[in-house]
Amino acid sequence: MVQKNKVTPVILAGGSGTRLWPLSRKSYPKQFSKLVGDNSLFQQTALRLHACDSIAFDAPITMTNADFRFVITEQLQAVGIDPGAILIEPEGRNTAPAILAACLFALEQEDDPILLICPSDHLIPDHVSFHDALLKGIQAIQDGSLVTFGIEPVRAETGYGYLELGEETEKGVFVLNRFVEKPDREAAERMYGSGKFFWNAGIFLMRAKDMVTAFTAHCPHLIAPVSAAMQAATSDLGFLRIDLEQWKKCDDISIDYAVMEKAENLKTVGYAGAWSDLGDWHAIWSARRSSEQNVSISENTTALDCHNVLLRSEHHNLHLVGLGLKDIIAVAMPDAVLVMHKDYAQKVRDVVKTLKEKNIPQAELLPKDYRPWGWFETLVIDGGYQVKRIYVHPGGKLSLQSHNHRSEHWIIVEGEAQVTVDKKVTQLVEGQSVYVPQGAVHRLENLGEEAMILVEVQTGSYLGEDDIIRYEDAYART
Repeated sequence: MVQKNKVTPVILAGGSGTRLWPLSRKSYPKQFSKLVGDNSLFQQTALRLHACDSIAFDAPITMTNADFRFVITEQLQAVGIDPGAILIEPEGRNTAPAILAACLFALEQEDDPILLICPSDHLIPDHVSFHDALLKGIQAIQDGSLVTFGIEPVRAETGYGYLELGEETEKGVFVLNRFVEKPDREAAERMYGSGKFFWNAGIFLMRAKDMVTAFTAHCPHLIAPVSAAMQAATSDLGFLRIDLEQWKKCDDISIDYAVMEKAENLKTVGYAGAWSDLGDWHAIWSARRSSEQNVSISENTTALDCHNVLLRSEHHNLHLVGLGLKDIIAVAMPDAVLVMHKDYAQKVRDVVKTLKEKNIPQAELLPKDYRPWGWFETLVIDGGYQVKRIYVHPGGKLSLQSHNHRSEHWIIVEGEAQVTVDKKVTQLVEGQSVYVPQGAVHRLENLGEEAMILVEVQTGSYLGEDDIIRYEDAYART
């Protein structure tokens, strides 16, 4: 039997994806959404790094933040993948500290691990070609080289960084001369026409020990704080929570600036298959467009006499209609709508910045709020009352809590619930309800094998999510 090459994927899953607002927001960014296909981009990434005839993929190491740790576990389990190690960054410090932390962690688990560093939000549907490129990369790192994967360009693109190719050492494997920042139009045309450049995919392969050596040589001031943060990391319900005080001492710096642009032992492997970073709505339109009119539509939309248009509705009760549109992108959410010319796709982050400056909550928060036990969404809020729909996973339970400023009325509409109000415990089924007075200590649990859904009606002088006192929590939230 031929022994497979063993590779440990490191999935970077902490980004916010502001250019895909209003679907992607800080509270639930694009990598966890189903932008293209039946699985989220994060799930597609994990599946691509899971099964292969020639490569033995180990369980992944996922770098993320505390808000997404349960989402990651849930999404991996939903596609049959062992969640592996989930490392919680206490705050975002860019890719260099995250990758160094993953390397140090991996070296604690085995002697000489090979790591594949991948963003969690890229679309790479051609798994066979990607695995072929990865096999070339595995051979290329045998001499201690660091490998970055380059996309063979199909146009003069100003939205991506570039890799300048040097000598071809093996078929499809090149010495990497230098990184090039996102170019202007003239430079992009020149590089594309030369045939000597790849797009920079931001995907890296290396032995963990070789990357640590590169950090020691080119960014030594990160070694001490990242090492200290990992040594002081604590276990939290199966997650590894990196120490905040030491992590705050790390520079906010990308792996390109910290190491890759300075290292001399760099190679790049070309990948010629389909690829997109799905970085903006123009990229989503390009990946999903069909018909002679280049129209991309989702469910709950209708396009009439439209050309070069993307229409997307994210709610089953909101039907979006485009009539006589050209070069327009329209995205409708329950709480926000974006309408723009396709040429402005790169500027959507400016919209988010403006909304944040105006203290508009839609800038960062979705109406659906994901929690370890499930999710809730606000249906109505007005004056002194609020109505929510709450979904609780089988086995999920909310914290034991109380509120100083509001009372709540729960109506079970699907499944079964166990409700605690002060010292009284009640079993409720579909159609039954319970009242939770202001100040009462209460808890909701789903002890059944099916999901449970309820409608919550809040009344009171203040309805903010911070009006909560937790006495006990199964998910170690503070």
